[in-house]
Amino acid sequence: MSATLDSRNMIGAGMTTQPVVDVRGLRMRYGTRDVLDGIDVRIDRGEVVALLGPNGAGKTTTIEILEGFRRPTAGTVAVLGEDPAHAGDAWRARVGVVLQSWRDHARWRVGPLLEQFAELYRPFTAEGRRGPYDLAELLDLVGLAEHRGALVRSLSGGQRRRLDVAIGLVGRPELLFLDEPTTGFDPVARHEFHELINRLSDFDDTTVLLTTHDLAEAEKIASRILILDGGRIVADGSATDLARSVAGVSEISWREGGSRQVHSAADPVPFVRDLLARPGVQVTELQVRSQTLEETYLSMVARHEAAGDRHPIDQEAS
Repeated sequence: MSATLDSRNMIGAGMTTQPVVDVRGLRMRYGTRDVLDGIDVRIDRGEVVALLGPNGAGKTTTIEILEGFRRPTAGTVAVLGEDPAHAGDAWRARVGVVLQSWRDHARWRVGPLLEQFAELYRPFTAEGRRGPYDLAELLDLVGLAEHRGALVRSLSGGQRRRLDVAIGLVGRPELLFLDEPTTGFDPVARHEFHELINRLSDFDDTTVLLTTHDLAEAEKIASRILILDGGRIVADGSATDLARSVAGVSEISWREGGSRQVHSAADPVPFVRDLLARPGVQVTELQVRSQTLEETYLSMVARHEAAGDRHPIDQEAS
């Protein structure tokens, strides 16, 4: 990989690095209402993390605090080793932000526009610190190599969003924030964008934190999912971890003696084993259906709200 780890991020003589994001006891109060009520989050280098939650859960507030645009009421926040609320331009040069929508630069051509943005990062390039991408390398990364001389207004919706990401990436950030990155995309453009995000952490060790309402999207591109509800992180893990934590039932269906049978079980393995071991019984069309991420998400939020619990759901897999 081409990423450079500077000495500030090294611990001892080994290759262990400090977290890219380290949040402890984060609180945010508006008037008498706690929007964030004691959040603890650690994100390590190279992770692709999706932040999910119902409207009003505090996703936007959390991201704005991490980006340095809002100061928390209480708690400690370290992003790339610094407090975003007090960090300067040199810190901001290490962070990329892709908003849900950008002001259109329709009269620019793709290449010159990206070169203009790249110039803003060059004063912060120093030995051991990542500098701006080479333009050809960046265009290849985001799939716009053939559109270097194209007018922005001539790009399709998917290509325009790739340009948004290129603008966020042009300074070669160590951390990239994506806000609802595929809103309004058609299925083809969404698939192409997912492929792009999946390349980022592999290509340059870039850490990605995205917010989305698309549960299927989070499952496809995130190595880790955080669910925020009631001002707390109520779930933290991979899609598989989250499904296990809910301990939801699996639906087992099969055909036996010409009729279709259905059974539900929290742990389908013993039932399936016993079913197949029954003498003289021919089982066909056996299927086991587990909870989808959407069902898991809805179950978690419903369970959390019904219990009135203000503490995170235990995420330890059984």
